[in-house]
Amino acid sequence: MNVASIKQRFGVIGTSLSLDRAINIAAQVAPTDLSVLILGESGTGKEVMPRIVHQFSKRKHGKYIVVNCGAIPEGTIDSELFGHMKGAFTGATDSRKGYFEEADGGTIFLDEVAELPLTTQVRLLRVLETGEFMKVGSSLTQKTDVRVVAATNVDFIDAFNKAKFREDLYYRLNQVPIQMPPLRDRSSDIHLLFRKFTTDFSELHRMPPLSLTPDAIEIIENYPWPGNIRQLKHITEQMSVLEPERYLNSDVVLGYLPETNRSRLPVKVQSSSDGFEESDSGRNEREILYKVLFDMKGELNDLKDLVLGLVNSSQSLTSKEQDLVNRVLKSESSSESTPSKFPLILRDQDLENTASPRMREVEEVEQSLSLVDVERQLIKRALEKHSNRRKDAAEELGISERTLYRKIKEYDLK
Repeated sequence: MNVASIKQRFGVIGTSLSLDRAINIAAQVAPTDLSVLILGESGTGKEVMPRIVHQFSKRKHGKYIVVNCGAIPEGTIDSELFGHMKGAFTGATDSRKGYFEEADGGTIFLDEVAELPLTTQVRLLRVLETGEFMKVGSSLTQKTDVRVVAATNVDFIDAFNKAKFREDLYYRLNQVPIQMPPLRDRSSDIHLLFRKFTTDFSELHRMPPLSLTPDAIEIIENYPWPGNIRQLKHITEQMSVLEPERYLNSDVVLGYLPETNRSRLPVKVQSSSDGFEESDSGRNEREILYKVLFDMKGELNDLKDLVLGLVNSSQSLTSKEQDLVNRVLKSESSSESTPSKFPLILRDQDLENTASPRMREVEEVEQSLSLVDVERQLIKRALEKHSNRRKDAAEELGISERTLYRKIKEYDLK
């Protein structure tokens, strides 16, 4: 039987390759007696794979029993799985068969298998390896012929490290793994599932089905759906019941989606007069960038006048002049997280376009008027002034000690 007919038979919706691969593996392994472990996030539809395995196996006429291991209390899980003898514990007024005895010749599906207590894991491992088990309160070994299919959304590596799951049991269950893809990796299937759910709910609640505008379809296809198919189904039902309009746009759909998982959603943009589209955040960033560039250019002009004055005279810097140099130094040696250094970008063009004739004459005579050379000399003078005490020199220059240390290495100052 091909994948398309299996989907139709078991009500599986979707056309993604990852889903088709999971179904194909389930159908191929079904005729064997190998144990199957179904992996995937909660809500991905793991429960359909054991039914496919059972229906295409030689055990399809035997019993198919589903056990939710996470829903059974730890004190009674052994009794539920393997049965108990009369008087085995308080309240055991009669002997009882367990699921493994009841499912003899059939298939047992252990959902949330990673929730089993360690003592129960030991019993399960014995059943898988030898087909033998003992009822609670009995010393008599019994045999069973059961095909085990298990499923979980737990990270087994983490479970091993925390000693919550036995590695030997994992490898015994994981003879054939089937990975169920999350809904966020099946974006092309999301609208198909939505249409299926809204049709079902329209029949259930006797109301017209919902439909979505193109921008609303784009929203649901880009939303990450942490709850996967289950979350999509529940939200579709909410909208089907609560929305008076049956043609929903993106704003309505967004009202049902938690804000904490909207990072992948498309952002609405506005068209500018020049034909380009730019978001509000992009426009704000551009304005800030322009402001920084203009401020830097003004400070560079002031610094060049200051350097020219220093070249023509041997005067020391006033406090106001020192403050200007410090501000430029800070911008030059900003944190490593800022890749662009605006003063360096502007320097050559600014010197070429705005320098006075006198300044150009000085440049021809003196080749050390670049900001790098000025910065190097200022750092050297500050270190000499404070006898190479970097902390004091950094405070004098108005930069961090870490930046000063980097500049010392960069300029090879001893």
